[in-house]
Amino acid sequence: MTAPPIRLLLSDVDGTLVTPDKVLTDRSIQAVRALHDADIRFAVTSGRPPRGMSMLVGPLAITTPIAAFNGGLFVNPDMTTIEQKVIPSDLVAPIIAALEAFDLSIWVYRGPDWFVLDLDGPHIAREAFTVGFRPSRVVSFEGIDDGVAKVVGVSDDHDAVARATEAAHAEFGDHVSASRSQAYYLDVTHPQANKGGVVTFLCASYDIPTDEIATIGDMPNDVLMFAHSGLSIAMGNADMGVQRAARRVTTGNADEGFATAVERYILPSV
Repeated sequence: MTAPPIRLLLSDVDGTLVTPDKVLTDRSIQAVRALHDADIRFAVTSGRPPRGMSMLVGPLAITTPIAAFNGGLFVNPDMTTIEQKVIPSDLVAPIIAALEAFDLSIWVYRGPDWFVLDLDGPHIAREAFTVGFRPSRVVSFEGIDDGVAKVVGVSDDHDAVARATEAAHAEFGDHVSASRSQAYYLDVTHPQANKGGVVTFLCASYDIPTDEIATIGDMPNDVLMFAHSGLSIAMGNADMGVQRAARRVTTGNADEGFATAVERYILPSV
C-alpha cells in the first residue's frame, strides 16, 4: 500500500535544523522553501523559549504556530500567545529541590523571563548566544511559581542528568513531563507539554491526519513526536535509541542532515 503524501513537516531545532554552531545553513533555508513550493507546511518545536526561535521566522517564512518549551507555549510567528500550559504552582518548588538533589543548576522560565541563580553557571553563555538574550539573576526562586512554563536542570555530569530524569518521573509521575533536550539539559514542563502533543495540536489546527505528518529530531524528547507521525526521521547525530525509534535516519546536523532528509524523504512523497 502506498504511503500518503506528507502535508506537514515538524522539526526540532537544536541538533536538527541548525548546525552544532547554531547556524541555519543556506541549504536548509532552500529545503524549507522547496517545502513551501510543494504546498507542504513547515513547523518548528523546541525546548527554547519563543524569543529563542524568533530568528527563524523570517529566513524560513514560517506561518505555522511555533511550539516553544517543547509544546508548553504555542505562539504565532509574531510571538503573540495562542495557548500556554504551565507547571502547577505547588509543584515548582518541589521540582527545583528534586533537581538540586542531583547537583543540577536550575533555570526557570516564566513568560518572557529566564531566571537563574548564577549568571556564570554551566551552559548559560552558550544558551544566551543561542536564544539571543541573557537571563535575569535572582537570589532565590522563592515566589517564582505561578505561570512557570519550564524548569531546567543543567549539568555536564550526564549521568546525573539521566538519574534526575528518572527521579522526576518517579516522584512526580503524570503530573509533569520530564525529558532531556540535550545530554546536559533536563526539561520539566506541564504533563501535556511534550512534542507528541505538538503533533496533536497541529493535526487539529490544520485538519491533517497523523500519517500525513513527518517529524525530524535528534533527542529522546523527540521520540514522542515520532510516535505520533506517519514518517519519523532521526538525525545521524542522534543516539542509537533515538535512531531506532525512527523510520528513517539522515546524516548529522554537521553534514546538512535536515536538508538531506527533506530532499530524500519528504519531497519525493509529493
